[in-house]
Formats: sequence, C-alpha cells, structure tokens
Amino acid sequence: MRKLIYVLVAFLFVFLSAPVFADDPALKFPMREGSNASAHKHNEEGISHYNQGHYDVALKHFEMASSIDSSVGEAHYNVAICLDKLDRHGEATNHFYAARKNAHGNNAILGSGILNAHAPMKREGS
Repeated sequence: MRKLIYVLVAFLFVFLSAPVFADDPALKFPMREGSNASAHKHNEEGISHYNQGHYDVALKHFEMASSIDSSVGEAHYNVAICLDKLDRHGEATNHFYAARKNAHGNNAILGSGILNAHAPMKREGS
C-alpha cells in the first residue's frame, strides 16, 4: 500500500510539474493610419471574450472586425484561433492563410505555431 502511495505521489508530481503551454493569445489591432475604429472596438471586445473562454461570442466580434476591415491580418488570425477552439479546423485554416497574407510583417502572426500547423507555406499565394 505504501509503495502505491509513493507511486501516485510521484505520478502527480511529474504530471503537475510538466510544462504548461499557453494558448495562442488573441492579437490587438495595429492602429495604422486609416484604421477603422469600429473594427478596432469589435476586436477589443472579442479579445475580452476570448480571454474568458467565450469563444463563440469572441468569434462573432472577430468576424465583425474582419468584415469591416478584411485587410488586417490580426482580424483573420483572431477569427482562426476561435474557429480552432470550436473545432472548426477547415474554416480556421482559410483564415490562417488570410492572416499570413495580411500580416504586414507581424511576427506574432508569421511565427505562430498554430498558424504554421494549419496553413503551411506550400499553398499558392501564402
């Protein structure tokens, strides 16, 4: 019995001390000249809901931001990570490609592991 307890304690110690990988965070909009304030507001609201785990509500805000200004890579990226959380991976992949196309050099997008897993560089135009 004592050995079983030691094994369980050791297992819990190893399990709980394993590195925890942070989720990919939702990205803020860059405020460039000509940025749309309404799209920015929807993105901020989406980030708030995303951080609370309300992925369906966050998705609606991110989709609105993306529809207002489809040239912002962060909007597509945020839509994609929500779709991924909701197990809608095919749709997420399309938005990850759009995020890369509209990244404007943003390393948070271009270097994202989840983006590169969904949308490898092989696809035409990416």
